[in-house]
Amino acid sequence: MKGTPELPKCGFSKASVQILGLQGVDPEKFAAVNVLEDEEVRQGIKEFSNWPTIPQLYVNKEFIGGCDILVAMHQSGELAELLEKEGVLVPAEDVKKKPAEEKKPEA
Repeated sequence: MKGTPELPKCGFSKASVQILGLQGVDPEKFAAVNVLEDEEVRQGIKEFSNWPTIPQLYVNKEFIGGCDILVAMHQSGELAELLEKEGVLVPAEDVKKKPAEEKKPEA
């Protein structure tokens, strides 16, 4: 990706990180490489995958696609199925529920 998950340097990288977060990908099973730090890596990953754009998603060493593919798979439900099948989601029992918002008395 361009940048880091915490500080993406392009809209496509930001969208990809957001989608993976929405899908519930376990941060312990997620790795990101900032291609802006190394031009060899930036060009090499494009040649390796035969895909011209960055970011690129790999799941268990298999190339899935770029941001456009990620968005389409997210919208169709294919991404959720793939991520669950590959075991990269946060286990349901580990997902913390957000506390209910306290209602403030009306003035």
